[in-house]
Amino acid sequence: MEKEQNEKIENPIPEEKEVKEHEAEKSVKNENNTKEEILEKSPEEKILEIEDKLARTFAEMENQRRRFEKEKEEAYEYGGFVFAKEALSLIDNLERSKNILENDEKLNNTEALKKTLNHLDIIKKDLISIFSKNNIKPIESLNKKLDPNFHQAMMEIEDETKEPGTIIQEIQKGFTIKDRLLRPSLVGVSKKPDKKDKNDEQNKENLEK
Repeated sequence: MEKEQNEKIENPIPEEKEVKEHEAEKSVKNENNTKEEILEKSPEEKILEIEDKLARTFAEMENQRRRFEKEKEEAYEYGGFVFAKEALSLIDNLERSKNILENDEKLNNTEALKKTLNHLDIIKKDLISIFSKNNIKPIESLNKKLDPNFHQAMMEIEDETKEPGTIIQEIQKGFTIKDRLLRPSLVGVSKKPDKKDKNDEQNKENLEK
């Protein structure tokens, strides 16, 4: 008998178990409801939250509008950038043709050469004039200090009469389009002669004397 009573105490009947589980669930629900009541925002807080979201949305829309306007302006102003850069090859080809003709011994000092060179100069001036009307302008380089924003040094040339870094040779003319670099000028810049070379020249002069 005692054994059976102990078993009943240790193993409560199913009804008691269900009652306890129900009470536990009810307790959890009450706790959740209490938390929700605590977390529930006031109408003023909800309005402020909505206003904040609207302000952020309008700000993002305004930023997108400004980006679009800027891209549209740049497309209008610099839409011919690639075309202008490729068109510069016309000037380069004119310069190359002129140099070839000037170095041709058969044509040297002939009337035909003078007329041809004169025509090439006229064509080059016309091209530069057309470029200038479209805000494409040549970069002034000779006797200027080297500026990495507009010039690219291709070689150094010894020259005692110039300050180091002065442009004394223009290999290829550079151009700008409005406030942008279209292509840099390829140049040669001056440098002071090496002391060793200077001493060699002096020794040579002394020997000759």
